[in-house]
Amino acid sequence: MTVALPRPEPPPGSPVRRAVADLPSRADRAFRRVTTGAGLAMLAILVVIGFFLVYRSGPAFDASGFGFFTTVKFDAANGALGVLGLLYGTVVVALIAVCVAVPLSILAALYITEYANGRLRGFLTGLVDLLAAIPSLLYGLWGFSFLGPQVVPVSQWLTDNFGWFPPFARQENTLFLNSMFIAGLVVSLMVLPITTSIIREVFSQTPPGEKEAALALGSTRWGMVKTVMLPFGRGGIIGGSMLGMGRALGETIAVSLLLPQVPQIATHVLQFGGATISGFIANNSGASGLALSGLMAAGLVLFVFTLATNFTASVIISRSRSGAGVDA
Repeated sequence: MTVALPRPEPPPGSPVRRAVADLPSRADRAFRRVTTGAGLAMLAILVVIGFFLVYRSGPAFDASGFGFFTTVKFDAANGALGVLGLLYGTVVVALIAVCVAVPLSILAALYITEYANGRLRGFLTGLVDLLAAIPSLLYGLWGFSFLGPQVVPVSQWLTDNFGWFPPFARQENTLFLNSMFIAGLVVSLMVLPITTSIIREVFSQTPPGEKEAALALGSTRWGMVKTVMLPFGRGGIIGGSMLGMGRALGETIAVSLLLPQVPQIATHVLQFGGATISGFIANNSGASGLALSGLMAAGLVLFVFTLATNFTASVIISRSRSGAGVDA
């Protein structure tokens, strides 16, 4: 039988310990209501946008049926409504952007996290975040007036040396300007900030004990990165890449300036041609009637595709070791 001894009285003048209350305070409850309301409001906005797109795209689906998803040409005047050519160009440009941006993002995140000193780390972090604040119109103008002509020799070299690879081949008497390759390069610069920020944040959460243990066992700095940081951040790398792809899928102004916006299935990414859903909608925003309904239907396809990509990325991050404890 145990007897509870009385707690000794604190000496006079000593600080009194504050009782810890399990119940949330009034401020905590108010903050929770505000954040919950904000989250529900965002969800409601997404639902309203989805219903609006479904409602306005009804005439296009009634006129084209399932053929809307298998038709390449988009010409409402002749009764041809299809999203396949637009969706193809959207995915190709996004894939090019991700393939260019992700390796650069991984290297930049590793350097900022592991190699740069404190002052340089803060400067580079702010510089990468500042890239996200540049308007997409400026990216498009820069790509159209400067980067495009500079990339033409690179496209010519790829065609001359790797023309046996179908994406790097080209037809005769075609131009290298206004290609999906150039558009993908420009969009990759717009994807770079978000992928770098996510990957850098994941790398910074690597357990320091595991890093120190690898170094203590005689591993080099690169060996520690390869055996500890990269495996730990694998989920973040995949999730950041898919979130970057979701960003690339919805880019509008830059691709509307860089591509001719002619729907087609173009296997040669280095030559003139191509269109994306968002760029085509922007260039034809003054349409009406069945054409407007077709644009709404194309926007609905992009809306669902982007949501699915972002949701998949969130699930991958939350189920990875680096995303443990993070809600999907």
